[in-house]
Amino acid sequence: MLSYARLLEQVKNIDVERYAKTRNFYDGHVSGLSPFISRGVISPQRVKSIILSGNSIEKSKMFISELAWREYFQRIWWQHGEKILTDFYHTQNPTVHDKLIRNITEGTTSLEAIDGPIRQLLTTGRMHNHARMYVASLACNIGRAHWLHHARWMYYHLLDGDVASNSLSWQWVAGTFSNKKYYFNQENLNRFSGSTQIGTFIDCSYEQLESLDFPEELRDTAEPTLECNLPESTMPQLDYDKPLLVYNAYNLDPEWRAQESANRLLLLEPSHYQKFPVAANVLNFIVSTARTFIPGIQVFTGEFQEIPGLQMFSTVYFKEHPLSNHYQGHADKPDWMFPNIDPRGSFSSYWKLCEKELWRNR
Repeated sequence: MLSYARLLEQVKNIDVERYAKTRNFYDGHVSGLSPFISRGVISPQRVKSIILSGNSIEKSKMFISELAWREYFQRIWWQHGEKILTDFYHTQNPTVHDKLIRNITEGTTSLEAIDGPIRQLLTTGRMHNHARMYVASLACNIGRAHWLHHARWMYYHLLDGDVASNSLSWQWVAGTFSNKKYYFNQENLNRFSGSTQIGTFIDCSYEQLESLDFPEELRDTAEPTLECNLPESTMPQLDYDKPLLVYNAYNLDPEWRAQESANRLLLLEPSHYQKFPVAANVLNFIVSTARTFIPGIQVFTGEFQEIPGLQMFSTVYFKEHPLSNHYQGHADKPDWMFPNIDPRGSFSSYWKLCEKELWRNR
């Protein structure tokens, strides 16, 4: 596990020019920071500041725009709540079922450059962003399954799982959060993955692909079953003369009120994980990351209101987040990169305003 100092050093060492040129290729230059950003160990704002301290805006803007996608999706979640779990702008059409496609979830589609990343996801919790788009397009636009259960399946396995980014990215691909569906064919897959496979069911033109009867390889379905086994809770040792800082899977920031003498508690709420289940390795990553980066943190499995002696604390602190709306106490503001820009409309219109602010504040 990285130390916090090493994590900050890793940010400094990102080659933003190489990232901009190669990020869509499987073997391209990526940061590897996504699990730590999504878990709140380091905020996009902090990453942006470090990047701009060593690079020009012109060189950095592609990297920052990718961070802005995450912030854009997050803030839409804040504005619209659970609407992001339904077809957002348009109804997905056509769909033939709302189940999982077995060969996708098992990594046996016969597409080598798809099956490899799926198996990597199942074993490591990591998947290249372009591979995620390919899988989503395969499931929704070629396999004609509704996006929701496949998005939940992918979220379940991702170390960097983020409800907003994952759900709305799947919707963008499926055409429910965008005006056009995302398609790919074997030529495109080979180009960005390095594969040389030919003769597959997607080895055709885009015109043929969009009218393709969904192939035999994607017809076997399965009901979604995503189990999440939270650790049994032990009674935390709490000092009621000190404030309580409540962390969760989206806020593992080691710099948050770091100088204060306080109780630090990682809260794992069963109600949350029943709604948004995660795999064992994801849960282990969350807990081990908290213990690595936040000295003295304790883990409590239970609902917020079940925290022992909750009413005895003079102050309870937490960070604002759509999943902490029911917490009670003092809510600290999130560290947005562009807090004054309203994320209404398309990402392109949002990013134009963000880019103007970058130049204005240089």
